[in-house]
Amino acid sequence: MNVTSTPPASVEADLAALTFDNRFVAELPADPEAANFRRQVAACYSHVEPTPVAGPRLIGWSPEAAALLDLPADAGDGAALAQVFAGNRLLPGMQPFATCYGGHQFGNWAGQLGDGRAINLGEIVNKKGERWTLQLKGAGPTPYSRTADGLAVLRSSLREFLCSEAMFHLGVPTTRALSLTLTGEDVIRDILYDGHPAPEPGAVVCRVAPSFTRFGHFEILASRRDVDLLRQLLDFTIATDFPHLTAADAKTRYLNWFDDVTQRTADMIVHWMRVGFVHGVMNTDNMSVLGLTIDYGPYGWLEDYDPNWTPNTTDAATRRYRFGQQPAVAQWNLLQLANAIYPLIGDAEPLNAILGSYAIRYTEGSQAMTADKLGFAAYNGEADEELTTELFALLGEVETDMTLFFRNLALVDPQAPSAAPLEAAYYQPSQLTAAYHERLTAWLGRYAKRLQGDGRPDAARIAQMNRANPRYVLRNYLAQLAIDKAEAGDYAMVDELLDVMRHPYDEQPGRDQYAEKRPDWARQRPGCSMLSCSS
Repeated sequence: MNVTSTPPASVEADLAALTFDNRFVAELPADPEAANFRRQVAACYSHVEPTPVAGPRLIGWSPEAAALLDLPADAGDGAALAQVFAGNRLLPGMQPFATCYGGHQFGNWAGQLGDGRAINLGEIVNKKGERWTLQLKGAGPTPYSRTADGLAVLRSSLREFLCSEAMFHLGVPTTRALSLTLTGEDVIRDILYDGHPAPEPGAVVCRVAPSFTRFGHFEILASRRDVDLLRQLLDFTIATDFPHLTAADAKTRYLNWFDDVTQRTADMIVHWMRVGFVHGVMNTDNMSVLGLTIDYGPYGWLEDYDPNWTPNTTDAATRRYRFGQQPAVAQWNLLQLANAIYPLIGDAEPLNAILGSYAIRYTEGSQAMTADKLGFAAYNGEADEELTTELFALLGEVETDMTLFFRNLALVDPQAPSAAPLEAAYYQPSQLTAAYHERLTAWLGRYAKRLQGDGRPDAARIAQMNRANPRYVLRNYLAQLAIDKAEAGDYAMVDELLDVMRHPYDEQPGRDQYAEKRPDWARQRPGCSMLSCSS
């Protein structure tokens, strides 16, 4: 993070120039209770201010996210920004609030949830006329905090900050992260839920998105049979975030909106599967209506290819949110959203038709994505299905690093196919039996003939594959190394990882260590293998 070039006066001027619009609080009904205590709320949001902290210190700053808000690319001395984005100081125009929503958690209706540790500072309209909501995560309790304290710790905050920006640079639809700020205060957490709570450094992430509206915002109103407010919220959402939906008839407009959300969700999941991302907690309250990846909690990246892997310790028994189940879970979540808006439609048939279109959109997107990863000019139906089915069976047969395998597959020569470029992707060479080698060699031969059939120049094929298959992803153990150093007061790796992930598809000389497969020490270590929701 650059902490020297922008003078404090310039930062203050940039902050003062921010233009807040705050349509959400202006146009939707507020909780009439002003006090900040836990309760059921029959409104869209509650006014609540962040809790001041003792010693805010900015340790992470995203130039790309800052540009969305017309803020400086570098952080200057960081002091003024730390005060604002830790929640100690409200700028003119800010109207902080927390929103009310519900959700299905692990398949069960959980009732009211809401922004338990997220506080929206307000909505900014930038110089391009774009609307961006600023949200602090970990800035203290709200009426929706239930039994929790509304705070967050450094380890989870650092992971969210880095992953939000890494996903953006990977081309995955996502909410963004502007800043990572230490609070100067400890937070007590039981990291493994094993009865051993301990103090950890507290931190706040400033998240940025056009809006943070979730499936659960509509579910809670439907569950309460508040059809008037449900309609008001949906009309507001369409007018604010989906202005291209202009059908005069309300029912048609609502159906078009649900179709748009469905297609965006399918596209997002295709990207998750492309890069090996596992969200870990795909509850309906963690699903954005904008089709953005939201709430980076116990997420993870596939190291070895395993469609049954989940990073979430809470999900270890049923693996509901495992990697290979994500497309189906997304459709199930869309079904819950359809149920929520049904009172406004009054007809199940068109909603079911749109739900059916999800599978079509996902399948077509997945096939196109697979063609890109494998270097095909286009996906050719049953023949390619057989080839890819065998490939994924091979990847799961032995411990194979997904990211390295697909990246190095581009190096296989179609004229003389060899497994040599793929050797670096295998974790345990002892698993590579003669029978496996024979099977892999046979697959490579078929794959080479498939590529030859396209008749494309190698350079074009390789470029296509390298655009789909990243060289660098935010591997679980890399994030943990950055956490370890940050907890010891060394924040250099935060900047380094942010910079590496800025160009995930490029070869970056001198940074090969960030593209290496998971080391043995990280195999079972918490934070590298699985994570809890504790943060």
